[in-house]
Amino acid sequence: MALNEEAELEELVRNAGGEADEDEGGGLDLTTLAMVARKSLPWVLLLVALGLLCSWLFLRYTSPVYQSSSTLKIDEKTEAGVLGLEGLGKMVEQKQTIAQLSGEIELIKSDLIYRRLRDSLDLEVNYFAEGTVLETELYRASPFKVVYETKAGGAGQLNTKFGLRFLSPQQVELTYQEAGQERTEKAAIGEIVETAGLRLKIEQTPLFRPTDVDRSFYFIIRDDGFINGYLSSNLQVQVVNPDANTISISFTDHNPLKAHDIVNKVDTAYLVEKIQRKQEQSAKTLRYLAEQSEENRRLLRQAEEQLQDYMKQNKLFDAESELGSLTTLLSTQEEERQKLQEQLSLLRNLNGQIEQNRFVAVEGVSAEQSIPALAEIKAPELSERVSELYDLQLQINRISNSYTPETQTIKNLQQQIAFVKRNIIQLLRQNQQLLQRQLDQMNGKANELQGRLAELPEIKTQIERLRRPRELYEKYSLLMMDKTLEYNIARAGITADFQVLSPANLPSAPIAPVRTMAYAIGLAAGLILGLGLIAVRYLLHNTVTSVAELERNTSSPVLGVIPTYDKEKMSVSKLIVDKNPKSAISEAIRSIRTNLEFMASSKKKRLISVTSTISGEGKTFVTVNLAGIIAASDQRVIVLDLDMRKPKVNLAFEAENTKGVSTILIDKHSWQECVQHTSIPTLDFISAGPTPPNPSELILSSRFDDLIEHLYQFYDVIIIDTPPVGLVTDGILIMRKADVPIYIVRANYSKKAFLKNINKLVRVNGFTKITTILNDAKASGMYGYGYGYGYGQGYGQGYYEETAPQAGVVEKIRKRFS
Repeated sequence: MALNEEAELEELVRNAGGEADEDEGGGLDLTTLAMVARKSLPWVLLLVALGLLCSWLFLRYTSPVYQSSSTLKIDEKTEAGVLGLEGLGKMVEQKQTIAQLSGEIELIKSDLIYRRLRDSLDLEVNYFAEGTVLETELYRASPFKVVYETKAGGAGQLNTKFGLRFLSPQQVELTYQEAGQERTEKAAIGEIVETAGLRLKIEQTPLFRPTDVDRSFYFIIRDDGFINGYLSSNLQVQVVNPDANTISISFTDHNPLKAHDIVNKVDTAYLVEKIQRKQEQSAKTLRYLAEQSEENRRLLRQAEEQLQDYMKQNKLFDAESELGSLTTLLSTQEEERQKLQEQLSLLRNLNGQIEQNRFVAVEGVSAEQSIPALAEIKAPELSERVSELYDLQLQINRISNSYTPETQTIKNLQQQIAFVKRNIIQLLRQNQQLLQRQLDQMNGKANELQGRLAELPEIKTQIERLRRPRELYEKYSLLMMDKTLEYNIARAGITADFQVLSPANLPSAPIAPVRTMAYAIGLAAGLILGLGLIAVRYLLHNTVTSVAELERNTSSPVLGVIPTYDKEKMSVSKLIVDKNPKSAISEAIRSIRTNLEFMASSKKKRLISVTSTISGEGKTFVTVNLAGIIAASDQRVIVLDLDMRKPKVNLAFEAENTKGVSTILIDKHSWQECVQHTSIPTLDFISAGPTPPNPSELILSSRFDDLIEHLYQFYDVIIIDTPPVGLVTDGILIMRKADVPIYIVRANYSKKAFLKNINKLVRVNGFTKITTILNDAKASGMYGYGYGYGYGQGYGQGYYEETAPQAGVVEKIRKRFS
């Protein structure tokens, strides 16, 4: 049954320890946090002071950076505006504007501008004055000037430092590195100094002062690559407002005048580059216009010659006018042909009448009236003959009634009529033939005109085809002349298409480091580190420091507080109350003795057990000195050392440990043989004796109960120094038998998690009478006590270690911050 009880107690201890581990690091302890913050306040103030000191040192030993800037407005025209497409979307226009501004930014940051800066500013040689801490660039303020010439293969000495010191106003000393060795040369002002790669000459400037002899200078000759990198890294160009086409040009440098000059020169170089680009563009345009004009004139002459040759070939000058002339001529010929046709018809009709003797003369009617067509015949001779025939007909008609046809008169008239008829017929035939020939000629002419008229559309089309290139070349020639005139006028008044809205300013205050920002950062860093220190100390604060923490974290009553003992450093616990009965420790233990009366009356026998969680918490020290105080009140007290694994009571009384409780429980000695007396008559003790292999079984045996019964017969109070309950189960076995179990907690040593063991023992094992004592309390951890003791082992010492190791550096720092 004893074995089952021991196993149960061991399981209880493991559960108690496990719960302690689980509960460790619970919620935020505001009281502890306030205490840690109060103790850390000097350190926080020190960290804040260090942060401000670091800010001051940073400002003191950091070269200030200045920035100069200017604002430009670019008046570039968009392609949409040039082409008359202003109605395009705003998004497209904005993208085009941003693209154009980006192109201008790239131009400003290009090697074209950098080359102009190198040519206009003295950037190739940098002059510096050495100071105690910082160096100062002597831009436009150097008392000397370096004229140099690079030798073949001398690029290796570029971007290297040349130290210079005036030995006198007329002599200098140069120090430089050559082939890995430092060389020093003296030279007069204006004298050429030959190095491996350079040819140097030092000249004085009007800024030289006699006091410069005592100063140290140096200069560095830069190459183009370094200067370009320097300009590129410090020059910033960015779009300010894309809607207004404004950009900002800024430059940062440790020298404000240099930054100002570079920004001004960038604006000037940009202006010159833009004007030169426009002039080149105008020159190219004029060359193009001249070439195109010459080519166009050649093509115009060719087109004119082709048109002229074609018109000569076709014998016309104006197809439209010729078309009108031909049409008119055809109409006229048609009218004349109709008239000829009528004349011919009249003649044929007259010829028929005469040949068929249908020609009748009527008295009283003229020939024109009798023959109406006679008036239309345009042949005077024929008309006369016809009139003569008509008259002869009238005569023969008159005399035919008087004469017979055989009469000579009628025959004569008939002969005359026949003769006239023959003449008329002959004349008619001649006129008909003449009219027919005229008609045939007119028909041939009409056919020719009709053929000509049919060819005119093709000729006109060909003329138009040849005329169109001529007209196009004429217009193009006029356009080229106008454009040439415009570009010549524009070239005479070329200006840059940007405006300087705000010129470069000479910075008066640095942009970095900002003093207020630096001090704010230092202050914030100090506060953050201070808060971090408080947080770290709070997180590292896992030990009990005061009675308030002990009362807040346990449900067991606190018997009292034992202050720190500083009179002597003890390697082992000792009885000190008999030597210092009026000390603060003695008074504190007397207060504990008084409080014990409320737990168990002194009028009856009492068994008091004293335990702790681990070794080093002062269990043995409290045991022997509490026993001494109780014994001083005329009570017989005996101390039993049941910490048989690591006995210390005999060391406290400076006695031997050859026999004791272990030998009593195995019946090797009687308890009377093992009792040892002390300097206090009423105080005895029994040491633990030799370490047995089974101390727990010995305590559980009935012999231990018999031993207690025998001791009750001779002693009023039995105080047992038990093993630590956090390491072995022996202490719990003894606490079950005790009237007043006392649990020792050492300030700034015992972990807060150990207090969970006490609560576990009360809750699970029913140790409702268990009490606590705060040992080794500082003045801040107790109620007014300012004394104490310093003894025992270091924190974390193993239970079976015999000697306490020296505290390490980390432990000392931790204790220092505690």
